[in-house]
Parts: sequence; structure tokens; C-alpha cells
Amino acid sequence: MRYLPCRGWLMLLLLAESMLAHAVDIQIQGLFRDMAILQVDGSRYTLRPGESTPQGIILIRADSEQAVLEIDGQRETYPLGSQISTVYSRPEMAEAVIYRRNGMYFGSGSINRQSVSFIVDTGASAISMNEAQARRLGLDFRVIGDPVRVSTANGIVRAYKVTLDRVKVGDIQLNNVTGIVHQGGSPPTILLGMSFLGQLDMQRDGERLVLKKKW
Repeated sequence: MRYLPCRGWLMLLLLAESMLAHAVDIQIQGLFRDMAILQVDGSRYTLRPGESTPQGIILIRADSEQAVLEIDGQRETYPLGSQISTVYSRPEMAEAVIYRRNGMYFGSGSINRQSVSFIVDTGASAISMNEAQARRLGLDFRVIGDPVRVSTANGIVRAYKVTLDRVKVGDIQLNNVTGIVHQGGSPPTILLGMSFLGQLDMQRDGERLVLKKKW
């Protein structure tokens, strides 16, 4: 058996560390209400709250004066023009696996830290729920929501557009996701729509639907 000299072990340790951490330079080039323009290692990204760069830098919220960014799990507030040099751990590829039952993909997760069951519905523009489900999640939709009219299988119905602070399915968590609260008892099961799914890669594998977060 061959043994590596101390220098060889040191090189391996440095290589392993470099795979887990990465130095990054960030500049905040533009700030608007609910939008920020970042330059990360020379590449420009326009982010809405809850969206992230390929490096895993998440915009939590923004206005014309400052932005709250989450970098490597830490949230900090930065004014316009800030230049940030940091080292962060490379994010693992978060994913969720949902199984088909009776021709539909049923799953479970959480909304605002409350457990929910849902049906994957790529035909729904947003995460959709009925009044009772919204109340169970603590959503005072008549106060915080914007009245809208949405098209359903039963025709045009009144609803409320809300922002869901946190939606988690499997290892995937997205913040500030658009939701729709329908008046009445439909839909009977929460629909996991495109306001969540549209930010992910979706792959069908037999009876499984694999969701992967885009970094």
C-alpha cells in the first residue's frame, strides 16, 4: 500500500474544501420595489423576492434603498451600490420526488410552516386553495389579499391573490410564492401550481415526478 506524503494529504484537503466553498464577489447595481439587479462574479441577474442566482444567493425583499439577501443561510441588509466579497458553501441540489396515484401526482409539504397535502397541477398558474384551507394556514386573505377573478372548470370565480411566505416540498423551499385563495370549497385539495413549479426543473420518471431546484 502506498501512502501519500504530508504535502499530498494537504493538497487533497484543500481540494475537498474548495469543492464545498467558493469565493464570490457581489455588487448591488439596481434596486426597485420588489426587484434587485445584482452582478455576481461579472454576470448580471435580475431577481424578484424568493428568486436566487445560480450561485444560491436569494433575494428576500427589496425596495428602492436596500435589499435583504440570504447568502449561505445568513440574511443581511445591503444598500444600493454595496460590494460584497464572501465565501459561501456550494448549495446542494435540492430536490423532491412526488409519486403518481390514479393518474395524478399527490404529495405533501408545508406552507408557512403548516403541513399540507396537494396535487401537482401544471395548468394552475399559482398555488391554489379554498377558503377553509387558507384559514387553517392563518391567511387573512380578505385583508392581505388582492381581489381577482380566475378562470376555473366551473367558470369565472372570485378569489384573492396572496403571497405565501414559505413553501416547502421535499428539500425544496421557496419564499414569497404567489397563491390564490378561491371563495367557497373548491378546490378540495390544494393545487401546487406554476408559481412554485415554474421555478423548478421537472422530470417524469415512470410513476415518479422529480422536482429539482434551479441554482
